[in-house]
Amino acid sequence: MALLLGLLAPLQLVNDTVLRLGRWLAVGAIGVMVAVTLTQVFMRYVLNNALPWPDEAARFCMLWMTGLVAATSYRRGGFVAIDMLERALPRAIAAALALVLLVISLGVLWFGLQLGWKHVNSGWLFNSSSLRLPLNLIGMEPVRLKLAWMFMSLFTGFILLTLVNIELILRNVVTLLGGGDRLKPLDTLDIPEAE
Repeated sequence: MALLLGLLAPLQLVNDTVLRLGRWLAVGAIGVMVAVTLTQVFMRYVLNNALPWPDEAARFCMLWMTGLVAATSYRRGGFVAIDMLERALPRAIAAALALVLLVISLGVLWFGLQLGWKHVNSGWLFNSSSLRLPLNLIGMEPVRLKLAWMFMSLFTGFILLTLVNIELILRNVVTLLGGGDRLKPLDTLDIPEAE
């Protein structure tokens, strides 16, 4: 039990910290996405002169926002789940079933990590069609963004989901072994629990 709790404590601290930072970055991404979208609406429908980059910039922000907050949602049980069977089973059997499902999820996430890494690596070959770093503002040539920066959101999301999945597996094993009362509560975000 001490070994499991010793493994869990630093992982929970890392997840608490990284996911909190991810939530703040995601809020910033949503703000930029909204500003860029409103700019495009104004330019297109008021000035009748659509800009080439806002659609792709909004998509870039949306992908990063998703990659940064998916793990928080997963950690808090916010993903869609069919839990009728789990609720109908006795507590110990339901916890064992949850553990099996978490281990299967870890396998799927491992596969997703491999695909995400390949996708990021292929993204270095291609440039964004409209997003550029405006280096011309400092006297240099503008540089087109590589698509890998967009694809990295998927890979980052899989890394965060995998870390959370491992934490949930450890928490579930500790609970199955009777140490659930020794677990530190998860970061609650000061938001009411989902029903």
